[in-house]
Parts: sequence; C-alpha cells; structure tokens
Amino acid sequence: MSLHHYPPAILALADGAIFHGQSFGAPATITGEIVFNTSMTGYQEILTDPSYYGQIVTMTCPHIGNVGINSEDEEANRPWASGLIVREVSRRVSNWRASQSLPDYLRQHNLPGLTEVDTRALVRHIRSQGAMMAVLSSDDRLSPDDLVDLARAAPPMDGLDLAKEVTCPEPYHWEEGITTEWQTGKPYHVSRITYHVVAYDFGIKHNILRLLTDAGCRVTVVPATTSAQGVLAMKPDGIFLSNGPGDPAAVTYAIAATRELIDSNLPIFGICLGHQILGLAFGGTTHKLKFGHRGGNQPVKNVSLPLQGEGQGGVSITSHNHGFAVTPGSLPDEVEVTHVNLNDGCIEGLRHKSKPIFSIQYHPEASPGPHDALGFFRQFVELMEQRR
Repeated sequence: MSLHHYPPAILALADGAIFHGQSFGAPATITGEIVFNTSMTGYQEILTDPSYYGQIVTMTCPHIGNVGINSEDEEANRPWASGLIVREVSRRVSNWRASQSLPDYLRQHNLPGLTEVDTRALVRHIRSQGAMMAVLSSDDRLSPDDLVDLARAAPPMDGLDLAKEVTCPEPYHWEEGITTEWQTGKPYHVSRITYHVVAYDFGIKHNILRLLTDAGCRVTVVPATTSAQGVLAMKPDGIFLSNGPGDPAAVTYAIAATRELIDSNLPIFGICLGHQILGLAFGGTTHKLKFGHRGGNQPVKNVSLPLQGEGQGGVSITSHNHGFAVTPGSLPDEVEVTHVNLNDGCIEGLRHKSKPIFSIQYHPEASPGPHDALGFFRQFVELMEQRR
C-alpha cells in the first residue's frame, strides 16, 4: 500500500494534546500509556516485549520498518505493545531475513500504527508533561474531543498489576540457547546443562531464557503467582525474577513470595520488574518516573566493588525499558546499591551484602541493545557454583 493511501488517524493525550497522522497498521481504537524509545533499531523486539503491555510506543528514530519482520527476533509469541508511532514507516523491506513488512505485521495482529506525525514534538511533549494515558484511533466517527475523553477515563499505570496479564498459564521448560552466528533453518544451540533455575514469568523475554540456557542452566518457567513453597519444591539451584509490565508495588503476591525466597539463601537474580520486586521484598519502596527509561543507549556506572567484567567506576552503555524505579534511601543497610544511571542518578543495580542475591534495572540480554552487560548471566552461574 502506498504511503499516500494510508487513512488519517489521531493520537489524543489525556492532557488534551492532539497529534494527527496516518494509520499504517490495523484500523482500531486503542488506549495505552504513551511512551518513547530512543533505540535506532529493534522495533520488533520492542513490540513483542511483554514489558510494553498497555503502552503505545513512539520511536524517536525517524525511519522505522526498513528491515521488516522475521520470526527469530521476537521476544514473545505475540506482540504485547498496544500500538506503534513512527515519523516515517519504510516503504520497502530490505533484509534477506525478513518474511513480511512492519505494516503487514501490525495488521496481522490487529495493532494500530501511526506515521507521518511529528514524533520530535510528541517526545518533547512527553518529556515536558510526563508519560500519560492516550488513545490512538483511525475511526473517523470519533472526534478529537471524544478521544481525549477516552484517554482521561483510562486507568493510569500507577497501581496496575499487569504481570498477571502477560504471565504463562502453567509451568514449562525452556531448552533453546542462542547461536553466535545466526543460520537460517538451523536450530538454536543447546548448551551443556549444569544448574536448575526456576524463572518467574512476570513478562519474561525469550532472549533472557536463551542466555540462561547458554550459561548452562536448565530453566523451568513458572507463572507469576507461584508460591515460594512451590518454587522450593522444584529444588532449584537458583531463582530468576523476570522483567514485566505495570506497577511493581501492585504485584503483592510476588513480593511476598520473594521475601520468603530471600530467606532460602538460594542465589537470586532479578532484571527490571524483578529488580523492583526484589527491592520491595527487601523493605524498600518504588516510585514512578516522569517519562521512564526506554532505549539502547543509557549510561550506567558501577559504584560498587568490581563485578563480572567490570571495574569499580566502570560505565556501560545499556538497554532500558522501565517506568518505575527503586527509591533511593529506602533500602535497608544490608542491601548495597551497585549501579546508578548517569543521566538522572536512578538506582540501576542492587546486591545483598551477605546473601547471594543481586539485581539490575536494565536489560543485559541486549535485545535490542548493546552487549556491555552480558556478564551478569555468568555472575549468576558463579553464585550457583559457589553454593554447590
């Protein structure tokens, strides 16, 4: 379909701001929190990351869609973002791995897309006013005022437990690793299995599971509501707390289970929402950021003793996707802050001083994003090795 044949569409924000553009996805009216991501690529990983459930994602890179869509790069079995906004959607797909275009993919999954919109102005508005609820619609029967009213009536992200919406319905085993070089038609490499890890699915990404497997782990994925007793009955060597969407303080059942698991003295590794849940289980608090961290270029400084592959004071460029954070000064003395964001001082890593427990706020699985933080998976394995 030619870009000039895309029908008109509107993005309406809860504060009354209106942005006009053209619909390049499915004809739909959806509600979500409007956020932005500064990654230059990786839109397929972003769309399929369950942490984006309930959010309309704006890409700051102006040209999106040129590498198309392929089945190998998905982070879940379906897209979870509510919608996608780009300055210009590519008219061509130029990648030998691609099986379909981005517009076709959105239409296949009934997701709306908005193009030919001033994304720079939209992002500046979000940075100024903060992330908020919004409505994206190509329905010409709804006026801009109607859409603003819908956005204002939508429940905000604060207080929402969304982990239960994206988690798996029952436990399962993950067996795929990841290849050093992608080869079409070949199965993913499966590493030698040494340790049993039980991974909580609060919205877990496929690449996290692949990297755990490559690190030598037999991974059992369990639903977000699984009790501590249920996890311990599986006799794991370590416990993983995954990423996920929503307000961490609302996931009360996971906080309670994590508090019990802390006392088990098993190695625990948390990423993103898992990091926040661990902070809450330690007795800390969390808060909502004005517009969050989302992108593949966030500078994070190690402020603790050296960790795997890092020296004290070392800076890594990292991939982020979070709208909440652990509140500075809220943690007990036995918990050490290991990493901070150089842009705003946000807590990016925690470690218990006497127990084999650590977490990071960002995404070391680098999907999408840089590879600076991959060493944390090895650090988790080393904690399990020390305990044996």
